[in-house]
Amino acid sequence: MAQKPMTKSQLVTAIAEKMGTQKKEATEALDAITQIITDEVSQGGAVTLPGVGKIYCRERPERMVRNPATGEQMKKDADKVVKMTIAKALKDSVNN
Repeated sequence: MAQKPMTKSQLVTAIAEKMGTQKKEATEALDAITQIITDEVSQGGAVTLPGVGKIYCRERPERMVRNPATGEQMKKDADKVVKMTIAKALKDSVNN
């Protein structure tokens, strides 16, 4: 069975232990990183996290979709979607 994802509080605790700081400082650091990534990607930019991957926004064109309940075809407007490509180093570490 798959393990549950790490929660924010668990991540903050792990960051604080690795940095040798208080949880408050680790929370501030995590919140700052999250805000920077959100701001950059929402403006159409991309953020590379070394050893983890690249987070970016991609535009999807207008397209036809099908309602699974009725089978009806309908037009969906163009939109944006956030994507992430995983770094080779992370892929390799998972497979070893």
